[in-house]
Amino acid sequence: MIAVLKTVNPATLNFAQAVLKEADIPFFIMDQNVSIIEGSIGIIPRRLMVVDEDAEDAREALHAAGLGEDIYQP
Repeated sequence: MIAVLKTVNPATLNFAQAVLKEADIPFFIMDQNVSIIEGSIGIIPRRLMVVDEDAEDAREALHAAGLGEDIYQP
């Protein structure tokens, strides 16, 4: 799995999830439990993960949805 988006903004994360669902790209949210434990101070970003084979398609879908500056490029 590879991260295609990292954010501390829950609205951005929810929108990105909707974009990937619409594109039929399976995903997994990493660091969600750690983020809950740290409270609402927003210092630990959550990562939107996809399988390696879907990474390019996921990045293209997120970019087309206007999330280009939030896309994670390792």
